[in-house]
Amino acid sequence: MIVSEFVPKPYKFLLDSGSVTYNSPSNIALVKYWGKEAHQIPANPSISFTLNNCKTLTTLQFEKKTTKGFSFEVFFEGIIKNEFMPKIVQFFERIEVYLPFLSRYHFKIETSNTFPHSSGIASSASGMSALALCLVQLEQRLNPETTKAFFNKKASFLARLGSGSACRSIEGPLIVWGSHDNIIGSSDFLGIKYPYEVHPNFNNFCDTILLVDKGEKQVSSTVGHDLMHGHPFAEQRFAQAHTNIDALIKVFKTGDLSAFISIVEREALTLHAMMMSSDPYFTLMKPNTLEIINKIWAFRKKTGLHICFTLDAGANVHVLFPENEANEIRQFVKASLIMHCQNEHFIEDNLGQGAQPIKI
Repeated sequence: MIVSEFVPKPYKFLLDSGSVTYNSPSNIALVKYWGKEAHQIPANPSISFTLNNCKTLTTLQFEKKTTKGFSFEVFFEGIIKNEFMPKIVQFFERIEVYLPFLSRYHFKIETSNTFPHSSGIASSASGMSALALCLVQLEQRLNPETTKAFFNKKASFLARLGSGSACRSIEGPLIVWGSHDNIIGSSDFLGIKYPYEVHPNFNNFCDTILLVDKGEKQVSSTVGHDLMHGHPFAEQRFAQAHTNIDALIKVFKTGDLSAFISIVEREALTLHAMMMSSDPYFTLMKPNTLEIINKIWAFRKKTGLHICFTLDAGANVHVLFPENEANEIRQFVKASLIMHCQNEHFIEDNLGQGAQPIKI
């Protein structure tokens, strides 16, 4: 499947060498994407908050070469990571038609995270979006006429081909990915900024991430997505996602935080219910994940504060709440929840505006 809009005209020149650097944030889905078709097409639409502090910083050094084929080395936090190479090769194979210069350069990819890798904070989203942005930035140097709007559009399109949710990390604070009848401009090919009214209740929303388990996940997201093929509840799940996005359109307009909480928590639990009813079945939640959820429910009932949780494909818990209730909720988190985190490690985050180029 070739999308001609993103296939460039022949470049007039190639740079001999240079480097580009981008940081790109993770994101947390409110309506979850789980299950995909060929060419990284989502089985259902999703909508996400872009984060601000959980980021990947990637520097791409490039040098023109005369040999054929892809040539690169990749470093993660200063250590060469050959195990990352197959995923990047696959990414390059998928996007070469859109970036024909890929085989003309040797690349040194240096990347680091502000959060633990492979622990359910969507490190592939921030990592692959940062790499895609560096590559599109390089292309922009070869074609300076590229507009900012097209730059972001192509970066999101390419990032999706590396990791589906990566297309939601280019911009912020609220991003839709996947075609939905009631969201103008929504696309299976890339993420777009949410185009409708958003109530001030959702300005500067907070996300405290409780790191229950910072280790490698037992089952990768890729495997989990594949298990949605033939899943007995797949069609109902995909329909539910469409329905929940319809409900969120109203919620974002009216500012109904109670309805927001109900949708977001139900989405999180449905995601993990799909895992637990797959064939083979599996679970990524840990006992402390459930302890945290139960304490959040009890605290919300007692105080009436608008605290809720969501989960990604892992054991960690994202605690979401409006900024005007932050003081009391953060006190509760520190007093009652961080004891359930690995080494009491947590990250305080909030809504962000997307990726940024870095001048070094």
